[in-house]
Amino acid sequence: MPNNLSNPASPYNVGLEKNAANFSALSPLSFLEKAAAVHPQRIALIHGERRITWAQTYERCRRLASALRLRGVKAGDTVAVMAPNIPATYEASFGVPMIGAVLNTLNIRLDAEAIAFQLDHGEARVLLTDREFSGTIAAALKLVANPPIVIDIADALYEGGELLGQTEYEDLLKEGDPAFAWNLPGDEWDAIALNYTSGTTGNPKGVVYHHRGAYLNAISNIVSWSMPQHAVYLWTLPMFHCNGWCFPWTMAANAGTNVCLRRVDPGQIFAAIKTHRVTHMCAAPIVYNMLINAQPAGGTGVEHKVAGFIAGSAPPASTIEGMEKLGFDITHVYGLTETYGPASVCAKHEAWSELPLAERARLNARQGVASPMQEAMTVLDPITLAPMPWDGESIGEIMFRGNLTMKGYLKNPAATAEAFEGGWFHTGDLAVVDPDGYVRIKDRSKDVIISGGENISSIEVEDVLYRHPAVEVAAVVARLDPKWGEVPCAFVQLKPDAKATEDEIRNFCREHLAHFKVPKSVVFGMIPRTSTGKLQKFRLREQIKAEPGQS
Repeated sequence: MPNNLSNPASPYNVGLEKNAANFSALSPLSFLEKAAAVHPQRIALIHGERRITWAQTYERCRRLASALRLRGVKAGDTVAVMAPNIPATYEASFGVPMIGAVLNTLNIRLDAEAIAFQLDHGEARVLLTDREFSGTIAAALKLVANPPIVIDIADALYEGGELLGQTEYEDLLKEGDPAFAWNLPGDEWDAIALNYTSGTTGNPKGVVYHHRGAYLNAISNIVSWSMPQHAVYLWTLPMFHCNGWCFPWTMAANAGTNVCLRRVDPGQIFAAIKTHRVTHMCAAPIVYNMLINAQPAGGTGVEHKVAGFIAGSAPPASTIEGMEKLGFDITHVYGLTETYGPASVCAKHEAWSELPLAERARLNARQGVASPMQEAMTVLDPITLAPMPWDGESIGEIMFRGNLTMKGYLKNPAATAEAFEGGWFHTGDLAVVDPDGYVRIKDRSKDVIISGGENISSIEVEDVLYRHPAVEVAAVVARLDPKWGEVPCAFVQLKPDAKATEDEIRNFCREHLAHFKVPKSVVFGMIPRTSTGKLQKFRLREQIKAEPGQS
């Protein structure tokens, strides 16, 4: 790794300092202003029958920024959003940081307790919330120590739900100034977003992004995907997940068109692709598997080539192969919440196109190499930090360094220091490096289950299981699933003379967890432990792998 060298006494530095004419902080906010100035009448967002141009989007974002400022939001404050892929969520990606505030997009699948924790931990001043989630939000607000100002989003494509807040989103925008004078951040290291990840503990960690990283990852998406200008992007990836992998900002830089979807539905996806001539989309393997299993009548797939990023749990080669048969050009990317979403890409080689489809899919299913704007991705010995040989067999830990790496964990210096030990970000993912230099994941050192692209903390599920009066010992591990990739499997050791059925255990978990975190299966019996009492989860995983279809 080359050193960063600088010689202040060099004639190339003396008298050649930064000034307003030759330097400005990198921020993705600048993309919106340019899109509106250069392509004001191009359609920026499609939502049902609505069409919003780039000029209108810029105006609406400035109104939002102005209105939030009038409500007392200042630089460094947090503004949370609980909404699906709709224009309001997209506009918050710009309007919130325009005043130096930090955007916290909440996972709409979480339960009230998890939402309450994040609102409290992030100290949200304002919460924009869609009516669909009023039940969860109402329950969460009762648990929050300092409730935020609540603004309701009454989206025309959703009927029902309660209004909980002071005003409705469109009325809030009317309070704002369409010509609001916003500024780029004084320092590109300033925070732009806060995203929570499950990690390996019950309470999630708050991952902080900076303007520089968001700017560079937005551009990295374009470069690594060779996106043409004015792409048409379908929002199958949640905007709450790593800020939609920075694609709200990417699409402004691209001056393309965002096609919004409130929920993932194969019929709606195929219809949107055909109607709007969608060119690009991103999703977890489960979404692509849904499309494979619900292809249009006659199995014709799509009528034009659609580029797709795939990430989440490592996708099976069969998924990439199946999507290619449908007319999709799938590119595998890899990353974590801590790396702004994808920070590596399985960059394709022309020679691969001549290989049989199955072999091509196998190569494309790897985690690949560092993306264009990430400095480095490597596999190191987690103790010595020595590089692992490129032999496809020696297992080490995937590590990243560069601008596409978080600032750190909010209010958690110990976890931040641990994650960055040795000058690398430690992912906790175990992998090998193939002879061609491409990284391939072998296993996960963390006990995180990735189900449908969502992280599930095994410890969080275990904590709930331990609350059941009949449970003495509990352990949760991942079980392979053809639909979700991975699902939680609970091993339960009951107390002496206690009784419980699988349905009783699962229903109990459903009362305390978001439904996607509930174990899909429960195995009763003695749970192996070491002499010191530590659960031997590796033996449970081996037991699952021995089952048919789990190898």
